[in-house]
Amino acid sequence: MIKTITALQNPLIKAINSLKNSKNRSKNGQFVAEGHNTIKTLLQTNSNLNLVNLICTSKTLNLAQNLAQNDQIILVNDLIMAKISTNSTPAELFAVLQKPKNSPEIVNLTTGCVLAQIADPGNMGTLIRTTAAMGFKTCVVVEGCDPWGPKVVQASAGTIGFINIVELSWPELLIQAKKASLELCALVVHAGQKPTDLDLNNTLIVVGNEANGLPESWVNDCQQKLTLPMPGNTESLNAAVAGSIALYLAGQKNSQTA
Repeated sequence: MIKTITALQNPLIKAINSLKNSKNRSKNGQFVAEGHNTIKTLLQTNSNLNLVNLICTSKTLNLAQNLAQNDQIILVNDLIMAKISTNSTPAELFAVLQKPKNSPEIVNLTTGCVLAQIADPGNMGTLIRTTAAMGFKTCVVVEGCDPWGPKVVQASAGTIGFINIVELSWPELLIQAKKASLELCALVVHAGQKPTDLDLNNTLIVVGNEANGLPESWVNDCQQKLTLPMPGNTESLNAAVAGSIALYLAGQKNSQTA
């Protein structure tokens, strides 16, 4: 049966609204997403995410019923949707989903990327989306912003559901990469090798912070260093752009050897 809520101070609405905060997302093991296309992608059969609630207005009730069971749907008015929305213009479809559980003790890393101290949610979401598009299944997050934040989920266009998001410290990453027989390839602005000179199979592409790149000690921990040639003589590329190019190149090399 579809639940209808009309009060702004309803406890469930308060709980949903609290998921805007990273600490509450971590405590409750839940996150939120907005927009029909993003939510539809998150709920595809090859996604590893489970829907808790789908909040809609009367205008989008039919869309909601195409995506969820009636007992998962909450019908609200425009005021409540505006309250829980993370956007200036509410999308009128709002989902609460269960975060996948993982821990350093049970991690099974595969090829993909490492987002090391990425601070901008848009960049993180874009890199997660590229990781999925290139057919990789692992994205390790080391420090930086919360990968389950609304802006990251939005920037990933819902593809975060297709990726194994693993949150580790740098020392934990080194241990798990060694266990999985994976090499780390640091993306650096200068002094790295050209893509054509590297074996990018069985690697995790490590993308660093937008302003500062990777800490020197972390670069030294990586078995390979990659620098993208820039014949236009620009100083550097945006982290999401550089990381996406590197992931594309790694994906091409993997497909050639498959």
